[in-house]
Parts: sequence; C-alpha cells; structure tokens
Amino acid sequence: MREVAEHPKTSAEEVSELRRAGAPKHCGWCGRRLEQGGNVGRRRRYCGQSCRQRAYERRTALQRSGLPEDAVVLSDTEIATLQDRLFQLRCAAEDVVTAADDGASIAELRNLAGEIAQAAKDLEQLR
Repeated sequence: MREVAEHPKTSAEEVSELRRAGAPKHCGWCGRRLEQGGNVGRRRRYCGQSCRQRAYERRTALQRSGLPEDAVVLSDTEIATLQDRLFQLRCAAEDVVTAADDGASIAELRNLAGEIAQAAKDLEQLR
C-alpha cells in the first residue's frame, strides 16, 4: 500500500483500475452477468461452454468468409424485424412532434415520450 501512496496514479490509470475491479463482467456471447471469481487465473469471458462454443463458431465462420471480426451478420428476417422496429420508433417520435404542434397537454406528451423510451429500449435488444 505504501508504494501506491508514494506514486500517485493518473486519472486514466484510476479509471482503468476501477473498471477492472468494480464493473460487473458480462458474457461475451449472450451478455449475461458473470459471477465474480477469484483473483487467480484468467478472467472468464463466457458464462458457459455453450456460449464459448457459439463464439468460437462465429469467429471461425467470420475467418472463412473474410468479413471483419466486428461485422454483424443478420438474416433477412432479422433485418426486416429491425426495420419494422425502427419504423415504429420514428412514428412514435413523429407523434410527439405532432402532439406538441397541436398543443397537447404535458401529461399526453409525457405518455408519448414514455412510448418512445419503451420502443428504444426494446430496440436495444438485438439478440
């Protein structure tokens, strides 16, 4: 501990340490929260063997296809669903603008804003 006091850390080092120590860890495949393990050994990246296998399969498929590793591949159905959800979000935002132009009450605007927030929250769930 004395060494830490003698050598003050920079703010970037402090942020990095806080992220490592306090931030909850999530599975690299499904996003579930990982249990906090001990300080010995390599940190877990996946919640279980099945997620680890799916991630491996994705990596090898990307290597074979020549796509960049950060590429996201969606099926036609997933793209159509995503487009529908984006359309719903845009329509909800347009409803707020129309209601504001028509002099809607604060309660009505709050209700419409809540619908936009819920649509955006649903849209965040891509998997």
